[in-house]
This record gives sequence, C-alpha cells and structure tokens, in this order.
Amino acid sequence: MSRVHDALRRAQQVPPSGVKAANDTVPAAGFSGQYGHLSPPQAVKGATGADAAADRAIPAGILEKIQEVPFAPSLDSHLVDANRPQEAPTEEFRTLRTRLNHMQTLQPIHSLVITSPSPAEGKSFTAVNLALAEANLAGNLTLLADFDFRRPVVHNLFQIDRSPGITDYLQGKAELHEILRKVAGMNLYLLPAGEGVLNPLELLNLPSAKDLLKTLPALFNWVILDTPPLLFAADANLLATMCDGTILVVRIGATTFDSVTRAMQSLCENNILGTVVNGARRGELYSKYTYYHSYYDARGSEDSESPQSEPEAD
Repeated sequence: MSRVHDALRRAQQVPPSGVKAANDTVPAAGFSGQYGHLSPPQAVKGATGADAAADRAIPAGILEKIQEVPFAPSLDSHLVDANRPQEAPTEEFRTLRTRLNHMQTLQPIHSLVITSPSPAEGKSFTAVNLALAEANLAGNLTLLADFDFRRPVVHNLFQIDRSPGITDYLQGKAELHEILRKVAGMNLYLLPAGEGVLNPLELLNLPSAKDLLKTLPALFNWVILDTPPLLFAADANLLATMCDGTILVVRIGATTFDSVTRAMQSLCENNILGTVVNGARRGELYSKYTYYHSYYDARGSEDSESPQSEPEAD
C-alpha cells in the first residue's frame, strides 16, 4: 500500500491546471503485490474427493459448443494493441500479467476479482486489458466475466449481445455453453452480464453462483471478473470470498486515502493480491519506453553502443 499512497500523494500535489485530459493517461501505472495475504482458494485445480468432483462437474465438450464471435472492439474501447507491444500501456499490462503468472506458480490462483473503491477509476479497462494480455500467451485460456450487473460494459466494448449471460444462467434461463462466447483467433472467452435484474446481490447469493465460480477455473487458466465498486455495492465483497484473489484499482487524482482505506477494510485484506495505480500522466511512462524501444529498434541489439542523445518522449 505504500506505493499507492506515494502515488496518490504526488498526484494531490499537482495543481488542477496541471491535470492531463483523459486521453493523456495510461492504465496500470503500477502494481503492488502482497504475497502474505492470500486466502485458501474455494476451488483448487487438481482437487480430489467426492465434494470437489461434484462441484467441478463440467458438461462434456462444452468448449466445442461455445459460440464464436469476431474480435471487433468498439472504437472508444481503448484496448491495448498486441501488434504494438512497444507502447507503454501494453507493456504495463504485460508486466502485470508476468507478476500474476509468477504468483500462480506459488499459489493456486485462477480466479481474480477486479474492483475499485469508487466508479470511474479504471477497473473495467484494467480487467479487459489484463484479460487480453493473458490471452495473448499461447495455450493460456482466459475468461473475462462481467459480474457488474448494475453497469455492465464488456458486451459494449466487444460489441456482442448482453444476453444470454450470467444473470440468465443464474435464473435457470440458459445453459453454461449458451452464455459463453469465444473471440475468434484468440485464447479469450467472454461471459457477458446478461439481462438486467432488480436484485443483483440476491442472485450472487444463490448456490448456483458459487458453483459457477468453482466450475469456471476448471475450464480456464484465468477467470477475470469485472465487478462493481466496493464502496457503492456489496457485490464485489461477496465475489471476493468466492475467488482466489482480488486486485484493487485506484486512480491518481481521483481516489482518496480515505476511500482506499475503507475499501481495504471492507475486504478485510483477506485475499488482496495487489493494487493497480491507474491514470499516470503520459510523460511519466512513455519517456522510458520510447527511449528503450527507439534505441533497440535503431541498433537492432542491446549490445550496441549507447546513443549520443536521448530521444524525446511522445
């Protein structure tokens, strides 16, 4: 948490006139991992016993039944571009992916709750771009699930149907393979929120919700949940108890010390893996990536002589 507080403290020292526009910010400026606060996962790959087998029962050939959709993100989705890995946002999410994959070698972590203290702090963009980064690894089947039933956005970002989705499944209106989508040519699968409901928290309290979150990690290496903000709904707190880890997203210049503290307390620091600091100014990150990649591309080798002058940041 010290890195988060330092980042927020620096942001508060910047006068309002110095704050950049939204399109001059990049996500995932930092990640602080806490290995010591992992709670035992609800469902572990390779679990044995009659109870585990019953909980992890999977319909035969379900992946072959899933509808395939084209990768056609909306123009305002701000997704990272795997074809431009030298850009700072892409590199930041790849760094986050690397750290999480390392954690996975130490702990049985397969399901992640991505949340934030308040709205508009970048939780959805973090969830979506982390899922894309994970799915870019060969054989790394990744599921992005929209559990924000109150304000779902995943279906809009990928321009797919919102329903059938999770709420339809929890109400017994659809089968599991009917609510899943596979993005063509990628290891990425999508699980939209489903039809609007008046009682999101009551649906999440159903036994079928817990069973679903035990089943999905048997199909995918990573299950990434986009959830509502912690301080505005109890949904994320409940989902955090059903998943292996939680990542808290905060935004420089928007998230306050008080909201971070209250959010952490609401989770009881039970399974918080780390914090993503969002909204760093472009110059804080782009200069180092522009320098490295411009130098590497021009020389073609890391062993070349140092350049005489440092290239300017974008």
